[in-house]
Amino acid sequence: YAAVFNSRSENLGGFFEELAPGAFDGVLEDDVRALIDHDSGRILGRSSAGTLRMSVDDTGLKYEVDLPDTQEARDLLTLIKRGDVRESSFGFTVAHRGDDWAENDDGQIIRTIHKVQRLYDVSPVAFPAYPAATVAMRSLLQRAKQADEPSAPPADDLRATVEALATRLDAAETRLQNHSLMLRHIRS
Repeated sequence: YAAVFNSRSENLGGFFEELAPGAFDGVLEDDVRALIDHDSGRILGRSSAGTLRMSVDDTGLKYEVDLPDTQEARDLLTLIKRGDVRESSFGFTVAHRGDDWAENDDGQIIRTIHKVQRLYDVSPVAFPAYPAATVAMRSLLQRAKQADEPSAPPADDLRATVEALATRLDAAETRLQNHSLMLRHIRS
């Protein structure tokens, strides 16, 4: 979850924030990015590309990202797996008159956001404003579980895989021999 409804933020400099259910109505169609720590130079996915999917349920704003095959994404997965990165966040602007401010019985100032005008990003983060917002490796955990379950592929699939690997190995050996011949020619 990038955001959780009715959950208080950390102290944001003299006030706390909460998101009301319905705050994200109408903004899931925005072209949203999935970033690492809100850094636009560290993109993980994008809704318009179909690599980021978002939805809202009774809990809050959910998101799923198809991570790119980059070192930074692999590093992030390691940090999530170790528990170093456990929370998420979101980048947004509030609609005009989309919030209200009140003081609770403890004298704390609470800002309640009722309407987000624009949703810019969802991000796994090291320091979340909302501690209840989470990040998890659902797909990876599911794949790991499946990998532990014994399942024998059909013999035809194994044969095709072995043949494809043998063809690739032959091609690699041919390239290596050609490089070796070129190197000997250059040396002489």
